[in-house]
Amino acid sequence: MITLKKIFKMREISSLLFLIILFGGVGLVNPSFLSATSLVNCLNDSVVFTLLACGIAFAIFTGEIDVSIGATLGLSAAVASTLLRNGSSWVTALIVAILIGTIIGLFNGWGVAYLGIPSLIFTLGTNGIVRGFIYVYTHGAWVENLPAWFTNLSHAKLIGNLTIYIAIVLVFVIFCNIILTRTRKGRYFIAVGDNASGATLVGIPTVKTKILAYVICGILAAIAGIVYSSRIGFITPTAGSGYEMRAIAACVLGGISLSGGLGSLAGATIGAIIMSSVGRILVFLGFSSDYDNTITGVLLITIVVVDALAQNRTATKNHRQRLIARTAMAAPKKGDEK
Repeated sequence: MITLKKIFKMREISSLLFLIILFGGVGLVNPSFLSATSLVNCLNDSVVFTLLACGIAFAIFTGEIDVSIGATLGLSAAVASTLLRNGSSWVTALIVAILIGTIIGLFNGWGVAYLGIPSLIFTLGTNGIVRGFIYVYTHGAWVENLPAWFTNLSHAKLIGNLTIYIAIVLVFVIFCNIILTRTRKGRYFIAVGDNASGATLVGIPTVKTKILAYVICGILAAIAGIVYSSRIGFITPTAGSGYEMRAIAACVLGGISLSGGLGSLAGATIGAIIMSSVGRILVFLGFSSDYDNTITGVLLITIVVVDALAQNRTATKNHRQRLIARTAMAAPKKGDEK
């Protein structure tokens, strides 16, 4: 019974239940949504947002944020796609994209962790710089005519309709989740977000941990850019614009606290599946996909408000318990009253 209580208190379980209820509700309106093909397509469509959500989750774990991941995706996609179009190997394109993500991540980590600049402000500035680089690099034009083998790779199936991309990403998420929860250094991210000062006092390298979180965030955004270009088949100068909000919403929906120190990559993945399915859900419900961004904003605000209320309630409850404990310790014993 105790085990069941612990399971249902897990934030990921709440997100999973929300996903099941959401899909079930849509299925009641349009039963074809619950077909095996439709559900697998929802999973396949989530690959880009899963990478972005898991990447930004590392930054959020440490109590920071990164709103430049959309621009990082766009620049990495543009450069990698240009290399592939010009005859470079996929290995070269992947290495260059990862290098771009690493440089942007190091830059953000340096500004936020080392200089102490608020993460929202600094990464917002990075977003503008990187977005400007995209326009300079592409001269405002689309990157088109990508190799057929590259675009066909996004449709390659592993089992049934499950694509190779989502299969690799899910294995990666499981691997990283194990590292975060089962290794000492993996727990550093959560520890820093929970109490940065306390983490420093016990010997955790807070600055290095935050920088590493931003590097991981940048690398995953770059890899997401390659997957994005493979799925779409062309890159525009605005590629990835607004994706940072969807990634943040996915993390919050997945039970990751924006104040840091709470959540998991499993939750981020569940949130990414929900966010990537919004457009498909609207179609099955007979609505225009133009409402996609509006619904994303509503979901983000709603979950953030609920999360803030829950945290305030928990903080008040803990404070009350401490006061009760201190009062009980300070109360005189019966023998002492005489």
